[in-house]
Amino acid sequence: MTHPQSQAPESRPSWWERVSERCYRASTPALARGMQNESPGAFHELVNDVTLPLDATFEQEVAKQLAQGTYVGFRPAQSLMPVMVQRFGLVLENLGEKQASLETTCNACPVVGHCWKSLRHTTDVETFRDFCPNAESFDRMGAQVKE
Repeated sequence: MTHPQSQAPESRPSWWERVSERCYRASTPALARGMQNESPGAFHELVNDVTLPLDATFEQEVAKQLAQGTYVGFRPAQSLMPVMVQRFGLVLENLGEKQASLETTCNACPVVGHCWKSLRHTTDVETFRDFCPNAESFDRMGAQVKE
C-alpha cells in the first residue's frame, strides 16, 4: 500500500530543483555582466543575433541590462534596426538620406531592452508599432515603396 504523502506530485519540482533554480536566477545578473566583461566577443554575438535561442531567465536579464545601458558596446542602430527595417518590409540600403536620422532615433530609444526581446519573439509589425519610435517613418517609407 502506498501512502499519498510518499508520492510527490509529478508537476512539482523537487527541493533540489527549486534550490538550483533559485541559485541560477540569483546569479544570472552576474553571469550576464561577467560574460560582457570576460567574453565580449561572444556576448556581442549573442546580443546581435536575435535568432539565437536563450534561456528565458538569461534573456530577461540581458534585456534588462540593455535597457539600463550597461552594455557599452551595444548600438541598437547596428543590431536591431536592420532587423526592424526588414520586419517592416524595407531594405536597409534603400533608406537613403533618412537613414542617419533613423539611426539617431534608434540609438536614443528608451525601450531598447523591450525592442531586443520583441524582435527575438515576434515578426508581428503591429507589436513593433506600439513601441518603436521609428515605426511611423518605416510605415511612411513602406507606403512610398508600394506606390
